Amino acid sequence: MEETRCKFWLPKKNRFCSNARLNDSSLRFCGNHNRRTDGQWIPCPIDPSHSVLKENLDGHVKRCPLLKQVRSLSQQPFYHKGINAGKEDDEEELGAVTSTAVEDNVTSEMKRNAVHSMTVPEFCNLIKKIESVHALICNGICDSFKIPEACGMWIKREIDRKLPFQEKHVTQQASILGNLEEFGVLKNSVGVNQDDEKAAPAVVEFGAGRGYLTQMLADCYGTKRVFLVERKSYKLKADRSLRQKESLTIERLRIDIEDLDLSAVESLRNVPYLAIGKHLCGPATDLALRCCLMEQYTQDNVEHCSSNNYIRGLSIATCCHHHCQWKHYTNKKYMLNLGITKEEFHAISWFTSWAVDADHGLDHLDFTDSRMHLESIEKELGSGLPVGVEDIVRNMKAVERAVLGFMCKQIIDVGRLMWMKEQGLEAELVKYVPSSISPENHLLIAKLASLS
Repeated sequence: MEETRCKFWLPKKNRFCSNARLNDSSLRFCGNHNRRTDGQWIPCPIDPSHSVLKENLDGHVKRCPLLKQVRSLSQQPFYHKGINAGKEDDEEELGAVTSTAVEDNVTSEMKRNAVHSMTVPEFCNLIKKIESVHALICNGICDSFKIPEACGMWIKREIDRKLPFQEKHVTQQASILGNLEEFGVLKNSVGVNQDDEKAAPAVVEFGAGRGYLTQMLADCYGTKRVFLVERKSYKLKADRSLRQKESLTIERLRIDIEDLDLSAVESLRNVPYLAIGKHLCGPATDLALRCCLMEQYTQDNVEHCSSNNYIRGLSIATCCHHHCQWKHYTNKKYMLNLGITKEEFHAISWFTSWAVDADHGLDHLDFTDSRMHLESIEKELGSGLPVGVEDIVRNMKAVERAVLGFMCKQIIDVGRLMWMKEQGLEAELVKYVPSSISPENHLLIAKLASLS
């Protein structure tokens, strides 16, 4: 049997690929790992996660495995292509002069190359701007590590043994819910009248994955109606366990947040709900914020929507800021007012990947109070040797890189926080777990001002 398997070695898994080799006996690899032809490979227009030879594109789009799913999704009333994506002409509306259209997706490689192509003075000025902006707007981010009493059954592992238990994930989930409870949005409704929607609003989990944040919420707080939004298909989901709860109604929406018109989900119409998300990667946070708030909370209809009790509160743990995109970002106006251009925003988002460079197991490291020092750069410049930005970046200390990365993460998240406040919400940005548990520890939390 081993002779029929692909001979491509997977170092991260410490084994060979388990797929079958191609039928041609002279080939040692499967279709994924066999050497590709010299033809032009392009992303599949149906599912960009895989690519296809340009010459074979017409035939492939007729038999792509996801074609049936895409056709089915396009017929759903809540599917609205790009409704939460952000506008490409935002810059024009904001009065910014630009000679090029906004890129749909600026890759990390493109961001890195743009940084490396800066002159040294430009790079130094950008670092000074980051430090200045961070000192101006990022002073109110508090530690808020909350483990609520309601989550005791999970913390003590008094749960179904078939459910996966990883302490670091359980701790993060508990603190997300604990912060919601502390903020006055979430109440323990176990044993409460099931028809009392004010006591137990519905829950929409964005980027739900396998749904274990919702599982904890249902187990510990008696939530009765949940909607899981996730574009990918997962095995070992919490759905099976959730469906065993007789009092719980569960609906999984397999759709990209970018294309979800939440107001068109019939079973959620005129129903009060909480929006939650654990580690919403990069622009997914901006897409989710727009999905919940853009249409409902304009200056003209805040009072109307408050009276109809649609969204009651929101709790989103942000993640992977290096994937953030200018087009999708909710608060371009705020960034521009701070003097941060589109190009600088992409550089800042690339710097955020450095936040994991340092050893986060050392609790005595305080990244937020440190400041980048340019003495080492000035020393290199004074050496008389030719120095470029790439050389400077390579020679930076891990802690210095991490400090800068955390500053940039906070700047991006504070912009999101200010946008939520502009929509009429009472909102906070907190660090919901210590960095030693997860360096991705920012939590955006908000509620209707009328609930205060």
